[in-house]
Amino acid sequence: MNKPKIALTIAGTDPTGGAGVMADLKSFHACGVYGMAAITSIVAQNTKGVQHIHNLDSTWLEEQMESIFSDELPHALKTGMIASKEMMEIIQTYLKKYDDIPYVIDPVMLAKSGDSLMDDDAKANLQNILLPYATIATPNLPEAEEITGITINDQQSIYQAGNIFINEIGSKGVVIKGGHSNDENKSIDYLFTQDDVYTFEEPRYDTKHTHGTGCTFSAVITAELAKGKSMFDAVQKAKKFISLSIKHTPEIGFGRGPVNHFAYMKEVGLDDE
Repeated sequence: MNKPKIALTIAGTDPTGGAGVMADLKSFHACGVYGMAAITSIVAQNTKGVQHIHNLDSTWLEEQMESIFSDELPHALKTGMIASKEMMEIIQTYLKKYDDIPYVIDPVMLAKSGDSLMDDDAKANLQNILLPYATIATPNLPEAEEITGITINDQQSIYQAGNIFINEIGSKGVVIKGGHSNDENKSIDYLFTQDDVYTFEEPRYDTKHTHGTGCTFSAVITAELAKGKSMFDAVQKAKKFISLSIKHTPEIGFGRGPVNHFAYMKEVGLDDE
């Protein structure tokens, strides 16, 4: 029996299972890869919002990373909520040492409820410490605006932002997600690479249940890169995966509920791999 491909997530928690490492591990499983996780923050949150955040001491992350990498290397890794500069520098050390492992960064700054998950210093450090090592970064429109410093309100500004990520920050690829756009009928994501630009379009569904979409989307990309898929193929699957996840939300909670991490598995199956 062949050993499974391994994907690692480095992020915060969600005790209700809709976002963070919980969503990442579900997404890895749905894509047929083995999931590992290193925790950065313990977050008390639910579908109604974030109640408390307890950021772990950076030494705790360092110990987890050492445990993982001294035993079995992941085939791809992703980061979500990273609380401090010290944590980013620990992660950067591994990105430098294992620069052949694909790295996906979901620059998590706000929860769907609007609660801030990152202070201003952490936002600034993200651009300097982690984004230059990204195989693919996956910002939504507000995050892309925060990182690039420009207002994004049309296709021209999306291209301008993509150019900043690739040619100024140094990311190998970036997906600027269109979920926050004003288009009521469709959601268009733009993948910028060092060679080309691609668009991925899916219908927009009228639902408030979108908790954990960013985590899930980036986790699927990570899983597909772990399998050796191209950036284009990984993003293409992630776009379809998240679209079905939103279409078939499980209606959990009294606020912004989670997406369905197994909708793709049920509707499309894994026999297309």
